[in-house]
This record gives sequence, structure tokens and C-alpha cells, in this order.
Amino acid sequence: MNKIIYKFIIAFFVLGFSSCIKEGQSTLVSDTNHIKYFGFTLIDTFWDDPSDTVVKTDYSNEVHEFSNMADILVVNPSDNIVERMNAKANLQMKSILHLNEIFFELVGTGGQSGVIYKLRNDYQNRWNEFVSVNQLQSSQELIQAFYIGEEPTWNSISFFDLKSATDYTKSTFPDIPILIIEAYTAINELQIPTSVDWIGFDHYFIKNPNTDQTYRNELNLLKSKFTNNQQKLVLIMDTHFIDFAHGDFGGIALNEMKDVANNYYQLAKEETLTIAILGYFWPSGFDVPESIGARNMPLAVKNEYRRIGKEITGKK
Repeated sequence: MNKIIYKFIIAFFVLGFSSCIKEGQSTLVSDTNHIKYFGFTLIDTFWDDPSDTVVKTDYSNEVHEFSNMADILVVNPSDNIVERMNAKANLQMKSILHLNEIFFELVGTGGQSGVIYKLRNDYQNRWNEFVSVNQLQSSQELIQAFYIGEEPTWNSISFFDLKSATDYTKSTFPDIPILIIEAYTAINELQIPTSVDWIGFDHYFIKNPNTDQTYRNELNLLKSKFTNNQQKLVLIMDTHFIDFAHGDFGGIALNEMKDVANNYYQLAKEETLTIAILGYFWPSGFDVPESIGARNMPLAVKNEYRRIGKEITGKK
């Protein structure tokens, strides 16, 4: 989900990157009781949709009727996000906090993605400062999850560094889920700390993840990496459209993104470990200037997002 690695994901897609892991067994279910949360990314992350003339970086009021969680980007330990979290709570949404910059720093080039991140030496002090500034201990009910690390293995974050960050966070907030999302090309090398609660991966430009064998193999491989029985799956739904990627490579027409959404939803129903669906992404222009976000999809596609979100969240 990081802009830096996007071109590499596209490149691997074009090359037909695939897995040889044996497909696992799943049980088809008809209800959504195990899926508790639905939302989109880039809701409050300082991204201004370039496709309109309005300066706007918080889209909470556009998604709250069919979402119960929204992400907030944290850059510095001194960032005060109390008002942002409260605003989402007033719309019946909890906050997912992006914490990559609190814990990790860019130290060089190389590795799978072309960039190398390392745990900051002062990560504990930075986390403690952020917790204090925002009085997080007394406002835990506003937080849905801590998102720690951007595709950690893909971006060369070592297991030791990832575990140090997630273990320390868990020691201070044992009841708030910790989320990681890995790039699909790095799942084989991924190691998941036991302090992580929610795990997902991103692989886009696929019309039907239910029937795409490569995607299913990647999903089964990811689940095989889980390290305790309480860990849950977060499905990253493809809710953006890039003509040369989705169209030329994926064979998906813009109006077929409605089918893509429903296919992910059906997969979430089948995979009973799924606790949440996150759509990547809401505003347009991210990753590449011509990208279309969920916000600017055809009405029929947006109505499908709305239907799915309302069914999961129970919002009327």
C-alpha cells in the first residue's frame, strides 16, 4: 500500500509472479458474522484528491454511512490527533493509526522494494511521547488498530525490528489490535510476531480472487504464517482503478470494479478468519496521477461498496 513500492508490484504482476503452495481447504458460509469491520484507506492521511478543485484531506464524511473504521496518518511523535479521532468517533468510526514513521526510518536503498527501513534507536521514546501527547491510555475506545510497518518484509524491515516495535506497542496497549499488511511478493519470507493480531496482504488487478489460483495460493501461504490461534485476516479489497494496470494487465473494465468488490466480499464470507475488509483506496490520484479511487468510481460501483459496507457494519 506504500507509493514507493507500487511500481514494483506492477512489474511483478506483469511477469506473472505466482506461487506453488498447495491450495488449502475452506468452508463456504452464507453469513457475515465473522466480518466485523469495513472501511477504506487514505481517509485522513493528508492526501488531497487532485481530480477535484476542493482542498480536502479528510474524507470521513464521505464514507461514514457505510464504514466503521478509517485510517489516520501519524508522522511525528508530537502529532496531536485527538480531534481527528473524536471526529471519526462522532461518525461512528474507530481509527486505524499509521505508525510507520514513529517506529521506522529510511536508511538506504536495496532489498526487494528498492528501499530499506530500520527500527529507530529511540522508538520507545517516540512511542511514549506520542502516547502522552494524545493521552491514548484514556482514549483507547477511539482506536480500532495500530498499523505498524508498511509492507515490512518487502521494505527490508527485519523480523527482529518488527517484533521489537509490535511487542513494545502490545506491552503498552494489550487490548488494541496490531495490524500489518505485507506485499504479496514478500509473503514467502514474512515472519509474523505473536504480538500481531491482524494480518493481510495486497495484490491488485485481479478480477476474481476466489478463482485466481495465484491469489488463493498467496492467501493460503499467508495463513500458514500465522503464529497463534487468535490472529485474524484482513482482506485488502482492490477499490482503485488504473487503466494500464487493471485494464491492460488485469482485463478489468472500470464498470466491472463492482464485480471485483463483490468477489472480494464473497471471499471474505468464505474465509472465516476474516475480521475486516479494507478498500485500497478512497481518493483518486494516488500511486499514479491517473488512478481512480473508490470516491470517483461509477455510481453502480460505489453503490456496491455502500451495500457491502452497510451489510457488514449494520449501519442503516
